[in-house]
Amino acid sequence: MICYGPAVLDLTDELADTYGEVFSAPPWNEDEETIRQFAVRLQADSRRAGFRTAFAQSPLGVDGFATAWLTPRTFPTDRAYGQVAAQLGRPRVRELLVGALEIDELAVRPHARGHGTGRALLAEITADAPDDRAWLLTARVATDTVATYHRLGWHEVKPLPGTENGVVVFLAPNHPSA
Repeated sequence: MICYGPAVLDLTDELADTYGEVFSAPPWNEDEETIRQFAVRLQADSRRAGFRTAFAQSPLGVDGFATAWLTPRTFPTDRAYGQVAAQLGRPRVRELLVGALEIDELAVRPHARGHGTGRALLAEITADAPDDRAWLLTARVATDTVATYHRLGWHEVKPLPGTENGVVVFLAPNHPSA
């Protein structure tokens, strides 16, 4: 199921529970405060241009979710954006990422993994990406996650020589520059 904009706020508690279960575990090891901040971030993120959330539910509750929005023309510098810009350089950031659908979070509870939940969430959230342009990043230390994106057909953007850092940038399988 997909919802747009602030409509997702009705699910804040369920999404925060899912986020906490997924990201408190290795390799993320996020602390309680970082997990609590997800719910706060969701409030602000839901007002971003093109914001949407895809989520999967079962009798157990929310099994997984993905959030995304359109990357603004002025590329942000907070969070991991500086690392992305350092690896790709400003011209490639503009070409590949600006105006594209940016997948911010993908979280699938352990009991729902291995059943196509993540694949379905990514397909649903990127279905109407502008000109099939979608991207995401993950931590380089999350080797299982990196391998999963490769297996799902996402294309790793190679860093400029000498710029590799803690993030890996992926373009969607149908991204025209992939």
